[in-house]
Amino acid sequence: MEPMTVEPRPMATMKRRKGHALQAAGLLCAALVGCGTAAAVAAPARAGAPTASPEVGCASVNQATTVTVQRTALVVEPPVGGRRTVTQRKATLVRALFRDFCAAVDHPDVSRPRLSCPIDFGIIYTGTFHDGQRVLATFTYAIDGCPWVRVTVAGKTQGTFLLGTAAAAAPHLKADFAAVLGQPQSQIYGPLGQAQVSHPD
Repeated sequence: MEPMTVEPRPMATMKRRKGHALQAAGLLCAALVGCGTAAAVAAPARAGAPTASPEVGCASVNQATTVTVQRTALVVEPPVGGRRTVTQRKATLVRALFRDFCAAVDHPDVSRPRLSCPIDFGIIYTGTFHDGQRVLATFTYAIDGCPWVRVTVAGKTQGTFLLGTAAAAAPHLKADFAAVLGQPQSQIYGPLGQAQVSHPD
């Protein structure tokens, strides 16, 4: 029996096959690298938590940076010097007052059929709490007679007389309001909660 001889394959054929194999491996590697890159790029988008929407109203107390307060009177006042509008930019004072108003309206005093109130001079303060240029809430605060407060957020208004539960929920309101206006309480609140005829600076 004659021994079988295996003829060597032509080098050109081997080189072509080797070239095809390397080409296929290169395509596979490129595909894998491409997938890895896409995954690496997409991963941060999936991992990143969505940015929370800024809060408004009483939920945004800690975002408040300024409050603008304007004084009006329903009775004629003698001409006294001083400004009628105050803008307070100390965030600590702004947030303390905002928190007081929210605490009061969140614990409204039960409506009473008959109230005996001191003389009402009709002195009312209105104002707006801001976070930069963004409006967080507006308020109306009547400080004499039977004092009351209203807080409005996005068209929704809550209000209460500052008596009973509401007064207890915001025990520092008078002090914090005076601090925002930059005046001692004695120049804003008189006996029995009546306001003195004076203007905030």
